[in-house]
Parts: sequence; C-alpha cells; structure tokens
Amino acid sequence: MTAALDLLRAARESYSQRQIAEALGVNDRTVARWEAGNTSIPSLAVPALKEFLRLGRTSSAPRAFTFVDLFAGIGGIRTAFERIGGECVFTSEWDRWAQQTYKANFPDDEYGEHVFAGDITAVEASAVPDHDVLVGGFPCQPFSIAGVSKKNALGRAHGFADATQGTLFFDVARIIDEKRPAAFLLENVKNLKSHDKGRTFEVIRATLQEELGYELHTRVINGKHFTPQNRERIILVGFREGSDFDFDELALEDYPSTVRDVLHKPSDADLSHDGGRFVDPTTGRVNDKYTLTDHLWTYLQNYAAKHRAAGNGFGFGLVDLDGTTRTLSARYYKDGSEILIPQTGRNPRRLTPRECARLMGFDDDFVIPVSDTQAYKQFGNSVVVPAISAVAELMAHHISPAARSVSGSLAG
Repeated sequence: MTAALDLLRAARESYSQRQIAEALGVNDRTVARWEAGNTSIPSLAVPALKEFLRLGRTSSAPRAFTFVDLFAGIGGIRTAFERIGGECVFTSEWDRWAQQTYKANFPDDEYGEHVFAGDITAVEASAVPDHDVLVGGFPCQPFSIAGVSKKNALGRAHGFADATQGTLFFDVARIIDEKRPAAFLLENVKNLKSHDKGRTFEVIRATLQEELGYELHTRVINGKHFTPQNRERIILVGFREGSDFDFDELALEDYPSTVRDVLHKPSDADLSHDGGRFVDPTTGRVNDKYTLTDHLWTYLQNYAAKHRAAGNGFGFGLVDLDGTTRTLSARYYKDGSEILIPQTGRNPRRLTPRECARLMGFDDDFVIPVSDTQAYKQFGNSVVVPAISAVAELMAHHISPAARSVSGSLAG
C-alpha cells in the first residue's frame, strides 16, 4: 500500500520506529518490517498514521482513555483497544496458560500502574481501578431464574443480582454498576441470542439496558471481512450517555486476502521469537510434524465418507487456498480437521500456531510461549483482532473527555 508507506516514511523523518510503534499500539519490530517492505501495512494503520502526523504525537504523550480487560484470554481485545490509544489498567484471566501468553506479550507497564488479577469472582468491584471502557469476552452460561418473578428480576434497583448470580456475566454487571464506565464492549458466540431459548440474552439485555441504564447496540460480525476466516461473533457495545453510535458505519466488505496470505513463507524461518519451531530454517518448509499421519488422514476420510452416506455434513475441511477457512475452534489441537491445508504429493497438514495467530489477525510480533496444544486452544478461543479494532475505532469518538469523566461517585 503505497499511500500507507508514504505516511510511514513521512513520520520517520521526525520520529523513531519506537515512537511510532507506541503511538499506534504495535511493536517497534512491526514498524521496522513495514518500513523494510517485509510486511504490508494494514489499512487500519492508515488513519492512525495520519493522526500521528497531524498531532505530532510522541512516545510520552498520554493515552486517550483507560480500559479494563476482563476474561482477557491472550489479549486480543486489549490489542485492539491499545491500537486506538487506550491504556489497560486492569486485567483478569484465570487460565494459567493464557496468563503466560498474555504476560509474554504485555510485559511492561509503560503508561501507568496496571493490575493483573486471576479469578474475577474473587475481586471486589471497588478494587477494580476506575476506567473509561470495560471490555471482555465473557463465557456464555444459562441463567437460573426459576422462582424469580420478572418484576423482581428486572424491575427493582440491583435486581440483576437475582437473575445473574452465579454466572460470570454477573461479574461484568457488578463492575459496571460500581464503576459506571463511559462505555463497554462485550464479545460472545453468535448463538448467544438463541442460547437457553433466548432467556440468556434477554437477561443480559435487560440487565445492561433496564438495570444499569446503558444504551445498548448489538451486531453479529463475521471475521471474514477482516481475515480469511468464516467466524461469526456477536458484539455488544454500550454507552452510559446517549450517542449516535451506529454499527452500520462499519465497512464490511469481503477481505481481499486469502488463506495463502496467512501461510508460512521461507522467510518465516527468520522470526527469531519462533526459533525454527514452525519452519525448518534449513529448508524453509513447514516442519513435518504438522503433516497428518497416514493413520489420521485415513481415519478422517473414512469418518467423512460415513457421514456423507448418512446424509450428514460432518467431515474435515480441506481448505481452498484462494478462499476462506472454517471457524478455528479451541478443539483444533485434537486433529485439525476443520482447517486442513492441502499439500502436493503429501497428506494435508494442520495450520501451525503462527498461522493460527495470523488467521486471528495478530501481528507476527505476537509471542507464542506455550505448547502447540495450548496455543491452538488459545487462538481458537480468541477474537479476530482487526474486527474488534474496527468496532473500537467506531467507538473512539464517543469516548470523549466529557463523556468518560470518572463517575464512580454516581454509582449507588
């Protein structure tokens, strides 16, 4: 992208790669690769580069807003909100392997005091730092509302405690209730609206709108508009004050890239933090361990044939390299069957964890410190980062200094 590269070169006349990286919320190695032409500059970086040049922002400039990262996983949502100038002041993630990956990629507290907590259910809402935006991909759980009338559950102050107690959404609600952030973004599976015959979503909607008084916007967004992966997720965006936020402003055209663009190239053997783990440094080929064994490939073919004969659609997903993949799931580590890469003269292979990271929109600077099994689970549970970035960009101008003033004193 010539225009983007011209913007970067203009910025480099006055600023270091590190200053630009910090302003854009990426690693300085990413900026170095952009400048060298080794990696294309993503379209989302263009407005950020323009803003950088307009404001003359330096690495010491204050962040635009603060946010907390709940059910953080490996930091996909944090990555998106840092790209638009946010400062993460609190993180909660209970899984120790996800914590390892998260901390490897967000090791330093450059902009202020950051708190990392494990189990959010053990954290008092008052102990969470004040913040402008709350973000998180909370697990989907059914609510037990038997014996609780609609009047009690939805019609009185703090009635959400009756309907949501015992679920992890309760922890989202109690923190919003205590801290009254200017905005929130929550992410979940597409089926949230139909989960438990619609009761789950109705309790969530009523809690956020009627109980907590937030303006709520929802949209199912397919990741294929941002990376070559068919991945539908529901996004819930809320604002404490009225806004003209409109999901229709998102440009959801099919992503121009294909699966080929996420696959390894021989030069990937030079990624120092991967250390030859995925690509053989001598041959430049993906390591043989990712190719399916004869036994597994035969099993998957027989399994698919059995279900075709029964009129079912179950089976492996051999990828069209010029198209998109199926949804990457947390079970990918088992056999990789939903996304298999064809190979000439050989059995298909799994994606490597690095290719999974790319399919989810993570930069190549993203460190993968855990085993392949854990990495597959983590990327399968993560968000498509550019999709969240696009929504965050849409939210950004609604999180103005006037709208986001700390309002913990208003709670209660």
